[in-house]
Amino acid sequence: MKKIIFLCSLLFSLTVSAQLPSNSNPETGVVSGKVLDATTNQALPYVSIVIKDMNQKTVTGGITDDNGNFTIKQIPEGENNVEIQFIGYKTETKKINISRSNSKINLGTILLKEEASALDEVVVIAETSTVTQKIDRKVINVGKDLTSAGTTASELLNNVQSVSVDSQTGAVSLRGNENVRVLVDGKPTNISSAQLLQQIPSTSIKSIELITNPSAKYNPEGMSGIINIILHKNSNLGFNGSINTGLTKGENSRFNGSLDMNLRTGKLNFFANYGLNDGKRENFGKVFRTDNNSNQDFFFLNDRTSHLLKIGADVYLNDKNTLSFYTIQNKSDNLFNGNTLVKFNNVIDSNSPALVDSESNSQTYNFNYTLDFEKEGHNLEFEANFSNSDSPENAHYSETVNPSNEVLNYNDIVTNDRKNTLLNIDYTNPISENSKLELGLEVRLNETTNNNITTQHDFIYEDDGNGNFVLIDDGNGWYETAPRDDSSFKYNRDIYSAYLNYNYKFDKLSMQLGARLEQYEVNGTFVKGTETQTYTDEIFSIYPSAFFTYNPSDKNQFQLSYSRRVDRPSIGQVNPIREWSTPLITSIGNPELKPQFTNSYELNYTHQHKKGSFTFGTFYRRVNDNITRILNVDPLDDDKVELSFMNTESNNRYGVELSSNYKVANWWRVNASFDLYTQKESGIANGQELEVTNNSLNFRVSNNFKASKNLRFQLFALYRGGGESIQFKVDPMWMINTGASLKVLKGKGTVSFRVNDIFEGMKFKFESENPYPFQGQFNWESRTAFVGFMYRFGGGKNKAKRRKSRDNNETQGGGGFI
Repeated sequence: MKKIIFLCSLLFSLTVSAQLPSNSNPETGVVSGKVLDATTNQALPYVSIVIKDMNQKTVTGGITDDNGNFTIKQIPEGENNVEIQFIGYKTETKKINISRSNSKINLGTILLKEEASALDEVVVIAETSTVTQKIDRKVINVGKDLTSAGTTASELLNNVQSVSVDSQTGAVSLRGNENVRVLVDGKPTNISSAQLLQQIPSTSIKSIELITNPSAKYNPEGMSGIINIILHKNSNLGFNGSINTGLTKGENSRFNGSLDMNLRTGKLNFFANYGLNDGKRENFGKVFRTDNNSNQDFFFLNDRTSHLLKIGADVYLNDKNTLSFYTIQNKSDNLFNGNTLVKFNNVIDSNSPALVDSESNSQTYNFNYTLDFEKEGHNLEFEANFSNSDSPENAHYSETVNPSNEVLNYNDIVTNDRKNTLLNIDYTNPISENSKLELGLEVRLNETTNNNITTQHDFIYEDDGNGNFVLIDDGNGWYETAPRDDSSFKYNRDIYSAYLNYNYKFDKLSMQLGARLEQYEVNGTFVKGTETQTYTDEIFSIYPSAFFTYNPSDKNQFQLSYSRRVDRPSIGQVNPIREWSTPLITSIGNPELKPQFTNSYELNYTHQHKKGSFTFGTFYRRVNDNITRILNVDPLDDDKVELSFMNTESNNRYGVELSSNYKVANWWRVNASFDLYTQKESGIANGQELEVTNNSLNFRVSNNFKASKNLRFQLFALYRGGGESIQFKVDPMWMINTGASLKVLKGKGTVSFRVNDIFEGMKFKFESENPYPFQGQFNWESRTAFVGFMYRFGGGKNKAKRRKSRDNNETQGGGGFI
């Protein structure tokens, strides 16, 4: 393999040699030497050695070998410059004079220093997860934090400040609100966020971006902001990679692994990342309803195998033109086995096992072209992103107490297909030393089709003459039923956007003012049996944004920002056809539902000190036309709940966040975060309008102890305060994790061990009065043990010509830690 890499690295030198001018001077000189890293004193292989004459014309050259040694022959007589060039390092220049009496020159040991401007482009896997505060986001570099080892993206996000994930439903909340948009590599996916986060191994994740107040450059959807998951993409010189593998043991066993590789030669960089999750997870719980003395016992077992592959290449045509392309292939197979046991007065009323065999297959293809003009920072970028997914499902539901009941014994065959097209062009022009103009156009085309073929029956009701609907006795001890109609829908959503951002810097104050214009069009067709209904909407909106950053010194930074955002109704929220969702919930959408708009304001302060950093932030949101759930007793069945949606009056949401990193001693570092959110939630239950004020408090602290050069320990604690919604009052939950890691194999390998939720404090315990009085608790496999191994190979330095993310609207800022 090394020979292949060496030959590939020679391509640069051969190209140079092929273009060398002829020279009539005697070629008698030889120069040799050894190149080392100035910091580590390690040999640097594949360093370019370029020989130039006094007119700066290249006359010959070569590269260093695996041990950092080089020998360049056939150097013309006279004065020449020897340039030692390596990506990510400062170029060293040595002057030599070749003569007949001095034809062999040994330059000895040459120490190369890393280039300061390249430090933020060097891939470094930090010992802990660090947070960098930038102008419009927080960037969490996942690092080798033991709390993230061997987990999924869903579990990893629970360790990230301001984020929480419902372990039952997989729903993600940012700042206590579920109206959040989840992206992968800055792009939307066709898979639900709950499903997607279960499929991505944490070892495939490079960083997580929390964009709580996005600029006009962003899609404005998601009231609480955007969570952008960045997958690994190496661009180190030569052949490099890492292997991660691990086993998690709780009630069940789960395996995870990933392989991250790249090959960088000359103007080409090939990269690939593969991740695997395989294993079972169980959930169980109880719900007790006090008004009818009923108990429900739940048991769910998920057996999931998921594969994630990202592969692509960067082609550096020249200093001005770059082509990039990649594909993400995601495949998941899931077998769900569940059971619901219902008792009235301790007598079994129903026993309903369910078996659901489902798949999720998605493909994303991305192409990017960047043109850099002569002026630094002046560029034009075109990007095209195509994705499609299919998620077939074959479900069998049964009821063993009454197996002839065709309302509860049936099969569903569901197909769900989605296609997304995203085209955008971005133009950036630094008008002057202190100002910059950004312009862009974007087209988003989304198409969703769904078909549900079922053998289920529905009860037939009749009016008893008093305005009440009652079941019809079939004469055989049961009730009359009729086959449920098959259903389908097609939902197209197209969005056309244009944005403008203007940036200007006044000494210590910088500002960014922007606006995004969007034309939103949607067409939906919903079919159930012979019933067909349509849904259409068309809205033009403007979304302004403003950012102000003040740096009174190198250690202090203030940020003030504003943006307008939108949450548009989902398919389920506008589907006008009455659907049976669960045995106890019937849902019906509201085609008159309007989008809810949010005006968001934020203030952040970051302070750097000798032993770490401190960040304080506060926000205020004004939500107009708030989309609210309506919960009523089902008019056709008193034991069921009917769920729908409506727009209610505006409400306010606000909160504060604190995070800090402190170096207690050389061997002890503490990272902590605290957040408190307050929001009003309104809704309707049983015809009564309700409003609650929910206060949500969260605290996280991580202690990292360095016992020796190769051994370290970690102690992590999380407290998530209870909360209240119009339907639930939830108790607090907490967990304590601990772990250790040991570097082996001369630092190239790491063995990790971790135990999560030692005292089993993570559980969902709740009570409610609407629409019925009940209380319950759900548990999952929160206490687990993990053992893992990571091995890194290759040693090339990184200096990729970074592909500009269209949403990478950043300035250098302060830092903090979770």
